[in-house]
Amino acid sequence: MVRPCGLQGQSNALAEAATIPVSAAVERGVCSEFASDESVKAALRLICLRERLVTRNIGVRNAIIIGFVGGFVRRGDLKHPEVQFAALLRESYPSVVHAEVFSNHDGKHALRRVLQLLGTDGDGVLTSDEKERANIIIYGHSWGASQAVTLSRELERLDIPVLLTIQVDSVHKPGHQDAVIPSNVRNAVNFYQTRGLIHGRSRIRAADPERTKIIGNFEMTYRDRRINCDNYPWLARHLNRPHHEIENDPRVWGQIASLVDSELLTGTSAVEAFLPSFPLSLNRTDDAAHF
Repeated sequence: MVRPCGLQGQSNALAEAATIPVSAAVERGVCSEFASDESVKAALRLICLRERLVTRNIGVRNAIIIGFVGGFVRRGDLKHPEVQFAALLRESYPSVVHAEVFSNHDGKHALRRVLQLLGTDGDGVLTSDEKERANIIIYGHSWGASQAVTLSRELERLDIPVLLTIQVDSVHKPGHQDAVIPSNVRNAVNFYQTRGLIHGRSRIRAADPERTKIIGNFEMTYRDRRINCDNYPWLARHLNRPHHEIENDPRVWGQIASLVDSELLTGTSAVEAFLPSFPLSLNRTDDAAHF
């Protein structure tokens, strides 16, 4: 068992929720494949300890999960946890989840891919029933987080719902709007930090609070806690270290894993089992929770 470093106040409940028994099947797969890379081990330590729930009482939704890497990171670069997380999802839910990662500069390709996956005939033209059956989760870091909101907005124009958007240190891209979550998104969460040359947006809000729940704006701090960022070159690590630390923070990925699982697992009992003390009441965007 591995516990994240101690947090304070209500934030501590999120850390406790991420402590899950070891799943040998997952550990032998994605986690062991990257075991020689210390930066990868640090980023995945918590989510590789998640227990795969396979019981008669728990169902799993068919879902499309799209991730966006930040900056100029390549979509298949396994040194980055966004890519590793998608691999873990494919292994944990092989028959029901399609998880794919894109460059943040390749939003059009990501949209075409989603439409292709949703359609039964693969022509990219969707019926109303195909749209209603959509279960989509989108996550990203830095410019990738901004692109996650942009993709959600493009899906809104097509009347396609989104279950969840996850922004990690979201950095505004010219011509994009990453602060306002479109009304087709059911739940949204924002993790950010405020130090360094590059830091993320501290507050997201819903275009329509009646339709979108902002789970929270969670500030991550690294003043007294160092995160391994060896997946970046020396200069990037020293100029923008906090921006890269939040991307590689196992606490962040532990919470992302919990949120994704809660959307995928159908039935209230499954959600409660995964998140016994997750502070879903922290949906105030005027007061951020601090880690």
